[in-house]
Amino acid sequence: MKTYLAIDIGASSGRHIVAWLEGDRIETREVYRFPNGGSMKDGHLCWDIEGLEKHVVAGLKAAKEQGFEPVSIGIDTWGVDFILLDEEGKRVGDAVAYRDSRTDGMDAELEKTFSFEALYAACGIAKQPFNTVYQMMAVLREHPEYRETVDDFLMMPEYLSYILTGCKAHEWTNCTTGALCDAKKGTWSEDILNAADLPEKWFRTPLVQPGTVLGGLKPEIAAEVGYQSTVVLPATHDTGSAYMAVPAKNAQAAFLSSGTWSLLGVELNAPVTDRKALEAGFTNEGGYNGTTRFLKNIMGMWMLQCIHKEINKAHSFAEMAQMAAASDYPAWVDAADNRFMAPASMLDEVKASLKEKGAPEPRDLSDVLRAVTMGLAVCYRDSIREMSEITGTEFTSLNIVGGGSQNVVLNQMAADVTGMPVYAGPTEGTALGNLAAQMILEGEFADLAAFRQALPASFDIVTYTAK
Repeated sequence: MKTYLAIDIGASSGRHIVAWLEGDRIETREVYRFPNGGSMKDGHLCWDIEGLEKHVVAGLKAAKEQGFEPVSIGIDTWGVDFILLDEEGKRVGDAVAYRDSRTDGMDAELEKTFSFEALYAACGIAKQPFNTVYQMMAVLREHPEYRETVDDFLMMPEYLSYILTGCKAHEWTNCTTGALCDAKKGTWSEDILNAADLPEKWFRTPLVQPGTVLGGLKPEIAAEVGYQSTVVLPATHDTGSAYMAVPAKNAQAAFLSSGTWSLLGVELNAPVTDRKALEAGFTNEGGYNGTTRFLKNIMGMWMLQCIHKEINKAHSFAEMAQMAAASDYPAWVDAADNRFMAPASMLDEVKASLKEKGAPEPRDLSDVLRAVTMGLAVCYRDSIREMSEITGTEFTSLNIVGGGSQNVVLNQMAADVTGMPVYAGPTEGTALGNLAAQMILEGEFADLAAFRQALPASFDIVTYTAK
């Protein structure tokens, strides 16, 4: 029996999931799970990169201990963040996280010589303070010596794959997230690199498409985990993988990858970089098999995760959802507002936003939770309407994959406010998309359409309709 391993790492946790085929069904088993998160180090919010490296290997060992020796392995993570390397391939500096404030003002700095309109026309990526282009400008401002001492960089999943194999490559879906690529040509954008004054030598490593074989495990890694395997670059950006696992019934289905972020969009054959798309805040990220993920970033479960932490986890996420459902609070927040990206207190920020709108003061936690949950649902509705106007497609359903698809209250609110059916599941959408790239490469499925057809029979997909 051939098995495949997806290592799916999000901003709050990571998991190793093994998959195999039994007849026409895709079977999966989680063999390892670990926490993730940022912490302050030398004045910056950083990822524990050494810890992530250890967890990646520990999960490979756990697969072996549970009786699996996967023929291939794929790693996906969040986008935009990167690791710098010296000439010997060793890490330079810390793994600074995208919510760090080092990029403050970098957009204005770039726009002194290169307008955002020109940037968007080239890369099609919506302005976010954490975009890789701004992060690179910020790190060079803080460490000008890196122009000489740094020889290369790798995006986060590429770096973790490099740790396993010793092989380097840039994978298209993740690299596009950072506003450094030419959306139409499928290459790095020379105009953007020149405007941002980024070192040319940092961009020599090949840029490849998802489904590319990177290499086998390094001998010392294979010896430690107890088997040899091939590392494949899936759609290494987690949303790129998640979109592959949407069992859409037709081209009129809106896609939503729901996790720490809610990424609402659609698969297109070409990017849309006109003024309408720019002004509406849509982004064009690379997808599997040459597609474009045309989508909008919405704050997502991050807001609820922050509140959960602030209340010292006094209520489970399921309990929080039911509290939101029980409230009759009449107002909601704009869940696409960047004010919610990294506030000192999410509870205080939500209340301040509501006060500024002239909304009544929330009576208790239930009211705050309803304001957030309904805010997400309304943002989904508004984004679908904008997307319909821009693309000329009348969307008839919303398909939600990822951990957020388990929020039954939000799913029902989304069905109610959009007036369209909501199909929720599979829950582990990102890992499944990662596995899809591996299984297609191995010939288990003829193409992505065949993989998607197998999903409804393999996983629970719940339908919500407007009440």
